[in-house]
Amino acid sequence: MAGRKLIMGIDGGGTNTRVIIASPEGNIAAYIEDQKAASQHRDNQATDNVKTAIRKALSVAGCSPGEICGMAAGIAGWVKELTHLPEMTCPKWHVNDAVAAHYGALMAKPGIVVISGTGSIIFGINEEGRYIRNYDYHHYAASAARFLVYDAVYEAIAGHTDDTDGRLVHDMLSHWNAADLGELAHLGRNGFHDDRRERDRVFGAFAPYVTEAAAAGSSLAQAVCDRSIHQIVVGIRLLGRHFQAETLRVACIGSVANSTYFQGKLKRISTDDPGRSFRLMDPHFPPVAGSFLYAMEQLGLPVTDSVLSRLERTLSVKNRAIVES
Repeated sequence: MAGRKLIMGIDGGGTNTRVIIASPEGNIAAYIEDQKAASQHRDNQATDNVKTAIRKALSVAGCSPGEICGMAAGIAGWVKELTHLPEMTCPKWHVNDAVAAHYGALMAKPGIVVISGTGSIIFGINEEGRYIRNYDYHHYAASAARFLVYDAVYEAIAGHTDDTDGRLVHDMLSHWNAADLGELAHLGRNGFHDDRRERDRVFGAFAPYVTEAAAAGSSLAQAVCDRSIHQIVVGIRLLGRHFQAETLRVACIGSVANSTYFQGKLKRISTDDPGRSFRLMDPHFPPVAGSFLYAMEQLGLPVTDSVLSRLERTLSVKNRAIVES
């Protein structure tokens, strides 16, 4: 193969598409963040979005498709058509975005990642290398941004508010351009919005207001967040049944799970709650770097400390090429 030998990693979790191209030594040639979704559940143009991001990354790296010796994509749904470029004939691996997140956050070492942002999943890799999800139990922690907000809106319309919720209700009415809760109830009776994707987008966009209100003392927001946090903890401990370690290593991914209120509550539960103990870890790398590391593993290339050090150093460079559209 002529030219450089490069590896591509793709992260399609959340509302953005991210692509990294780096050498097997960990030197990043391109880092693209495109503000368009890679999930067909969120965007009908997901296939075009991913292919456009791939081509942008190739352009920024100044490399040809033939110089890519392996590619891994962490995308919900594992849709292979999303990454299919006829001119890129390297081996390709498609995994769930939770796998990429784990490889980045915990570098595939035993532990659990809690993903709560655009979506929600609790995923672990145990000491035997086995993949375990809360979905395997048919358990779902309703902590994705949109679900958190649906819950908050329902509580407000139902009248479950007190003097601590004034700011939250004000922001809620402003977000939906409603004069009062009666008008918001009227919007709800009519389904809020005919298009499910647009409805979910509008609800998800309000999640930071809910988590911030919880941190500021809103009783309604705290009740909603506490329900989600409880479900997350149940999910962690379900997976924990399949680990040998006395203390579980847990990393959080996503805007909801990493909000001030969620982090504070989870840290308190991890040490004070009588159930299975766990320790919150800061994610080592973002999911897109996890995809790169997954591809390295599949190619049989060594992920040494020097590779990780270079990857970390080049990821942190402020003038790295980030293309937004």
